[in-house]
Amino acid sequence: MKYGTFNNEISNVSFDKKYFVSIFGLYSFTLGTILLGYSIYLFLEGIGIVENSITTWSGQSLFWFLIIFCIGIFILFIPVEFFDTFKIFNNTFKDLIMNILVVILISLVTLVVFQFLINPSNLVIRNLILIGRATSFAGFIGIPLLFFLQHNLKRTLNISDNFSYSIIILLWILTANIFL
Repeated sequence: MKYGTFNNEISNVSFDKKYFVSIFGLYSFTLGTILLGYSIYLFLEGIGIVENSITTWSGQSLFWFLIIFCIGIFILFIPVEFFDTFKIFNNTFKDLIMNILVVILISLVTLVVFQFLINPSNLVIRNLILIGRATSFAGFIGIPLLFFLQHNLKRTLNISDNFSYSIIILLWILTANIFL
């Protein structure tokens, strides 16, 4: 009997916009946050607190700080302004499968963009490519496991849906920093 309901649930898997919007929002928040951290490092390098290792002089560091800071803020505003969905839909097995498929798809597309379409002309852009690749690798490896754990532990730990989005963002940022 249980096998029949499981089979029906698997056969009813279809793409829904809510999965893409929530996962793309998570990816945007993660990438934007890591870019802001990198821009702060460039700012510290520009004002002389950190020794110049990425750029050759402080003006170049401040220039790249301003550019990357604006890009990071723009990426952070994408899910806030356009999607307005801050919830992970992970209640059924269908939701779990769709979340895993969408996070792998988004990570694969962004990995291709960061790996092949951006030319690493200097050290700052090379580091930006590494940040993008680390965020994508975290989406491949860590986040599907986290979705699986969240789905299975939801019954025992009583994790609120309000906190699950924040927990996944935090762990995606931490996992991406491990890959850096």
